[in-house]
Amino acid sequence: MGTSESDRGTATETTVLITVTGPDKPGVTSVLLAALSRHGVSLLDVEQVVIRGRLTLGVLVTSPGDPEDLQDQLEDAMATVGMQVDVEIGANSVSGAPLSTHAVVVLGSPVTARAFSTIARTLAAQEVNIDSIRGIADYPVTGLELMVTAPATEDALAETRLRTALAEVAAKEKVDVAVERAGLARRAKRLIVFDVDSTLIQGEVIEMLAAHAGVEEEVRKVTEAAMRGEIDFAESLRQRVATLTGLDETVIDQVAERIELTPGARTTIRTLRRLGFRCGVVSGGFRQVIEPLAHELELDFVHANTLEVVDGKLTGQVIGEIVDRPGKAVALRRFAAEAGVPMEQTVAVGDGANDIDMLNAAGLGIAFQAKPALREVADTALSHPFLDAVLFILGVTRDEVEAADARDGLLRRVPLS
Repeated sequence: MGTSESDRGTATETTVLITVTGPDKPGVTSVLLAALSRHGVSLLDVEQVVIRGRLTLGVLVTSPGDPEDLQDQLEDAMATVGMQVDVEIGANSVSGAPLSTHAVVVLGSPVTARAFSTIARTLAAQEVNIDSIRGIADYPVTGLELMVTAPATEDALAETRLRTALAEVAAKEKVDVAVERAGLARRAKRLIVFDVDSTLIQGEVIEMLAAHAGVEEEVRKVTEAAMRGEIDFAESLRQRVATLTGLDETVIDQVAERIELTPGARTTIRTLRRLGFRCGVVSGGFRQVIEPLAHELELDFVHANTLEVVDGKLTGQVIGEIVDRPGKAVALRRFAAEAGVPMEQTVAVGDGANDIDMLNAAGLGIAFQAKPALREVADTALSHPFLDAVLFILGVTRDEVEAADARDGLLRRVPLS
């Protein structure tokens, strides 16, 4: 049987990998592709990355002609734009590589070479391959995102072992490490709820109220025990609210005016709303204090306790059922149902033991500067005091946040103390 001209052409094609490096500038890609087009090559793959103004551009092609002649012409062409070129003839052309199975986000202030080396070594020990690495933040923390591929296995314990091993590294090296399943599920989150005290805001509202009654220290001790899970939250709330008996209701407004948001809170909610998230709060605190803040932040949901006021005075009781640990999870499920969002597409952020059920119910549970009881059950834990780190866990980069803020005239970086 005879061989057609097209068959002979295909048989003699050579796979070539071209890697161009040098200072990033306009026109590099066009010069490269113009040189390639003169040889009638076909593109198989193209990847480009720019790090601090340095470009690395990789192009995988099949060449029907003399690959050495192609190499000579590429070197001449790229020299005209001050770029180095490396040509590998006969490169592996395997395509259809499996998608990364997990995203590993590393956050630190700083992320040291030692910490990153330990993380890489830990991944290797778990037979996890790093497919790509990119920087996702330089403020208020350094953030790196690793797309990785774990061994194909049905063993659920393998993923648990990976998370546990990386959590140990995080604690030792003083960085935060989050592990999430890659793919559509990671980008499908649509609803987020925050705890309020010591999460969305700094401090505890009930302690601020207690200061007006002169019992702040007494109340703080009960609060800390409840957040550690040592005391039933509902009972602890009753004890603490009872100390407020007789306070004038005007103290509620005074406390509301003194509330300070956690650094990054406005940025976080503003960015999530741009992405189409429904945002809300679920709090063991008090609706009278939280609602003005929720209105300012344009939150979609608010669920909190209500202080009883009679004749302008606090009675030392709350009205209705107390929002406790189980109640927070119930509220999250209700919000999701109202918004038509499946639970696997929800995110919950909290800091105390009374947030355990809520974080367990959410598709992604994030412990923020949390007590050990919550860190142990959360999908990931953030130890740095910047709420916008939540965005990086969700795959949003600092550049994307600041580009959106710049368009709205809101871009500014507050100096970090």
